[in-house]
Amino acid sequence: MAQRIPNPTPSRSADGTVIDYPALAAEIAGWARDLGFMDLGVADTDLSDYAPAYRRWLAERLHGDMGYLERNVEKRLSPERLTPGTVRVISARMDYLGAPPPPPTALPENDGTAYVARYARGRDYHKTVRRRLARLAKRIERRAGGAFRAFTDSAPVLEKPLGEKSGLGWIGKNTLLLGERGSWFFLGEIYTNLPLPVTPARPPDAPGCGACRACISVCPTDAIVAPGKLDARRCISYLTIEHKGAIPVELRAAVGNRVFGCDDCQIVCPWNRFATRSPEADFAPRHGLDNATLADLLAWDEATFLARTEGMAIRRVNYAQWVRNLAVAAGNAPPDAAIAAGLRTRRADASPMVREHIDWALARQAAARNGGGALGAAARPASVA
Repeated sequence: MAQRIPNPTPSRSADGTVIDYPALAAEIAGWARDLGFMDLGVADTDLSDYAPAYRRWLAERLHGDMGYLERNVEKRLSPERLTPGTVRVISARMDYLGAPPPPPTALPENDGTAYVARYARGRDYHKTVRRRLARLAKRIERRAGGAFRAFTDSAPVLEKPLGEKSGLGWIGKNTLLLGERGSWFFLGEIYTNLPLPVTPARPPDAPGCGACRACISVCPTDAIVAPGKLDARRCISYLTIEHKGAIPVELRAAVGNRVFGCDDCQIVCPWNRFATRSPEADFAPRHGLDNATLADLLAWDEATFLARTEGMAIRRVNYAQWVRNLAVAAGNAPPDAAIAAGLRTRRADASPMVREHIDWALARQAAARNGGGALGAAARPASVA
């Protein structure tokens, strides 16, 4: 990896020639494409326009248990504080959709399968994106000197604001960064002391979300409480990944069969109709996790879970969280003897927290089997049309 900032901003390359920064920026964009990035932009470090909303969001405790988001706030809002000497941030986009974009009606159903968010079905994106960023930074360093630090969802970095400032898109009503090719992509950043020309942000009158509210309407748990404002405590991605404790009973039915993350707001987003399939082999589904059954996943003991998820983003949860999530999905599934047997097997050595979820699921399975009716499609709060 290239050397860490700070060091003086170079005006000459290693061979002594004066650096033409606009020409260098064009070269960097080409190198990024060679490394599998679909787009790249450059922003300055001024995030003052985003600071008030971020501070209010924290003050309202909408980040739930994610205490790391309230640590190092000043460094998060000021890249030059995180890495002294930084004057520019290179933001890069790498697509991850391993298949054609799903139609807007292809929402998860409680049919006995387990839904894993599309970003997590293959290799851990942290490994792939960060490795490519490091290679890009090293190539820039050989060409022009300078100093760099690369990040991929791995430090106090406001990725989406930096992506928006660099012209990669706009922050949508679902709080994701959207571009004209949708939102099925990862972001990575390189902090540098090279004064590269800044990429223009999208003009305010460019097409964006407009009057569309599809993501807000479809959210199973009503977690998007206002355009561009997320109550993480209700978000299924938060509940199934970041949250370590019990999933609130009143939200379990709405979780449906989603056992790791949620894609609903992306599936219905009109811009995602224009997404393209990623050529990146690292993001291809592993172990059949694009269509696994709950019964099959409940058969995984902890050793199997650790072996099959090695090198995958699913390792962000521990085995207890994994079984907890499977239990909630099982409680929402149609009655199935194999699912019930799997729940009873996992109950034998479960923690009290996980056991409570399993007992909830077994009771739901029994009720459906004894005339409670099939649970069918994902349960929705009454407030969602």
